[in-house]
Amino acid sequence: MSKPSLPRQLKVNEAMAVVRNLRTSPQKLNLVAALIRGKKVERALNDLTFNTRRISNDVRKALQSAIANAENNHQLDVNRLYVAECSVGTAMVMKRFHARARGRGAKIIKPFAHLRVVVREAEGDE
Repeated sequence: MSKPSLPRQLKVNEAMAVVRNLRTSPQKLNLVAALIRGKKVERALNDLTFNTRRISNDVRKALQSAIANAENNHQLDVNRLYVAECSVGTAMVMKRFHARARGRGAKIIKPFAHLRVVVREAEGDE
């Protein structure tokens, strides 16, 4: 026996992709995520392709995954998709120590972040 499946959390015209444990701080990831919120997917892909930040490649892969989920799993029209949500959350934080002078240690924090991208099909001719 298995647990009963949960109802779908998204609407019928939405698709989602989640990337967990990205090796960057949530603050830096949120700067890239804010760049694509509310934009049409082709414009968002162009912005991420030519962005100079290192993490923008991972955000672009997540957006491409959300587009593929919308097309293959939910039969949505790719030409009418836009980025409805792009949320960032904190993940684990690795703590390391660096040896310093006189027997002291300096704390080094290596944060990780989660990314959730939701694309939605626009209603009508927008």
